[in-house]
Amino acid sequence: MELALVGVGEAGSRIVDRILAVEAETERTFSHGNAVVCEISQTIPDDLDMIPEAQQFLIGDTHHAVDEQGVDGDPDLAVEVTRNDLPEIRRAFDSLPIHECDGILVVAGLGSGTGSGAGSVIIEDLQATYDEPVYALGVLPAEAEGGQPAVNAGRALRSIVPAADSMLTFDRETWQPRVDEDGHDEATHALATRVVTLFAAGELDSSTVAENAVDSSDIIRTLAPGGLSSLGHAATELESEPSGVFARLLTWLGVRDEAEPQTTDAAKVKSLVRRAANSRLTVPCDIASAERALVVLSGPPQELSRRGFESARQWLEQETDTVEILAGDDPRNSSSTLEAVVLFSNVTDVPRIDALQQQAVDYQADAGGDRDEAAMSPENQD
Repeated sequence: MELALVGVGEAGSRIVDRILAVEAETERTFSHGNAVVCEISQTIPDDLDMIPEAQQFLIGDTHHAVDEQGVDGDPDLAVEVTRNDLPEIRRAFDSLPIHECDGILVVAGLGSGTGSGAGSVIIEDLQATYDEPVYALGVLPAEAEGGQPAVNAGRALRSIVPAADSMLTFDRETWQPRVDEDGHDEATHALATRVVTLFAAGELDSSTVAENAVDSSDIIRTLAPGGLSSLGHAATELESEPSGVFARLLTWLGVRDEAEPQTTDAAKVKSLVRRAANSRLTVPCDIASAERALVVLSGPPQELSRRGFESARQWLEQETDTVEILAGDDPRNSSSTLEAVVLFSNVTDVPRIDALQQQAVDYQADAGGDRDEAAMSPENQD
């Protein structure tokens, strides 16, 4: 599936940058470099490695209320700035071949003022301008980030979820940031890997014909109900099994037990899909509340067992209590890894959303109490 990428705000820009990096590392691409990032600030960010400066643009840099901190967490200011600068934003989108893509993916941190405010305006404008579906990738703030990000995220969920064709959700509370030896956030890398594994399915290795190839229509159909979506992922490194004379020699030497039961390809595939569904999802949810699901299996063609696939699909139908399960192969001749990614769409039982909304309510109640106390203090009395 070919998507144009739009990063909004600091978090959205960094995730888009990481997606492009994973595409380059894995030689699997769905964006083909068609990406722009937008920030409300007076200075262009200097920590993006994969996005050329020509594809980075600022808005609001001449607005009187925008400083080095951008909108300082204020989504109302972000909405005002974005609406004022829509002509400039549209010119930036003109650089993307959107009409040649299957859709657009807008990435934003929902806890920030820019991500929640500008993100909603940009998605609404893209929907009004293009016929292609507009998807969102929204990052929920961690609880420790405080009450205001929770309020921003709650507001963004109310505006972005109805506006987007579907929103993939990533929870920072579940995926706490941890920097690896290369200085990259491992959580962001994990998210980028899942996104690339899903959307790049079928975009490469065209010389290999899959028995049941996944394509853009499968992903579009799975995301069609809208709402929130979550991704699960599992991978296993493949070990080459000895065969022929070498295998018999190992058995004779006692290194390999011929009677030892070997895991079949079908069992391996079913186990991998179950691991992906039960893994740490991008946002924890009850998968039984999903309206639809899609399974994509990637790896060497000889490892993509049809029988294992069907068995895994039947198991997933039972777990999700829906027959709306699509499944597809993504053969990769040169891969030494077998991967499964499972997309759950329109999930409705998401405890983290409930907790975030409660945090926002509590924060606003406390803030209201503080204002009442200030109003009743002696220095404010006549």
